[in-house]
Amino acid sequence: MLNIKSIVLFVLLASTATSNRLGEPNDDTRRLRATSVNLGTAGDYAILTKAGVTTTGVTSIIGNVGTSPIAGTAITGFGLIMDSTNLYSTSPVVVGDGKIYAASYTSPTPSKMTTAISDMETAFTDAAGRVDPDYTELGAGSIEGKTLEAGLYRWGSNVHFTNSLTFDGNSTDIWILQIAQNLEVSNGARVILSGGAVWENIYWQGSGAAVLG
Repeated sequence: MLNIKSIVLFVLLASTATSNRLGEPNDDTRRLRATSVNLGTAGDYAILTKAGVTTTGVTSIIGNVGTSPIAGTAITGFGLIMDSTNLYSTSPVVVGDGKIYAASYTSPTPSKMTTAISDMETAFTDAAGRVDPDYTELGAGSIEGKTLEAGLYRWGSNVHFTNSLTFDGNSTDIWILQIAQNLEVSNGARVILSGGAVWENIYWQGSGAAVLG
């Protein structure tokens, strides 16, 4: 299980498949006018958090992990291995070329993390400030098995799915999911891309935690 505390904005990786469609947005003109969220340097991280991240059990992360202003001790369950430069650490959980950065590491890492967090907060404000959602309270927060068209979605509750969730659209379509509480994804659940949708155009803006697995 991966628990990301006080998550601001994140993107789920996904696989490609076909699926049935949920239905058209209630305002197609608004859908076509949707624009992406600029992540800035926050886009260099698979996980970026101000309050820490915890993993238990089997976890595999592709990409960098960062935390600030809280120290690296808030990254737990990763078995951190500090590099000799003290600029970053590595972990068996973070695969490929991914590294782990924290505000407590040697300069210039703290400055780098401050910039990334600032960019994340700017992206959060942008995503949270999008108005006139195409869908509100879809499934009362239970989106298991649903297929989401491009558009703006808003929930005032937790959002969760157990097995699969599909995003159906083309490579330029944008999805923004505004979640007032937690995002909860069960172990083994899949996010599926259909019709040419790409993962980097899907933004989860959550005000609570993300619990994956």
